[in-house]
Amino acid sequence: MRFLIDAQLPPALARLLLSLGHEAEHIADIGLTSASDGRIWRHAAERGAVIVTKDEDFLTLRALRPDGPPIVWVRLGNTTRDSLVETLKAAMPEIVAALERGETIVELTGER
Repeated sequence: MRFLIDAQLPPALARLLLSLGHEAEHIADIGLTSASDGRIWRHAAERGAVIVTKDEDFLTLRALRPDGPPIVWVRLGNTTRDSLVETLKAAMPEIVAALERGETIVELTGER
């Protein structure tokens, strides 16, 4: 599965996903740090990537453009990078299963 990690999340998430056998890019690594949400949306759609984000604006885009990329919406409060990485790692089997079932918005919370 291919993932695109949004700006407000650490590049460590892309490295984690790569280590789990997925394709993953952080927008900082591909020159999209200052890109608009629309540009990031199009980039993900063109590559068949799932957007991993904390930004609610992508949920609005998803509602307006239901044919766009799926979203993993990170709904964790202030947390350390290590805790975020561990939470995502533990949730990945559920996230992948939900995406494979065709879910278009998957929430990542601290509750599992």
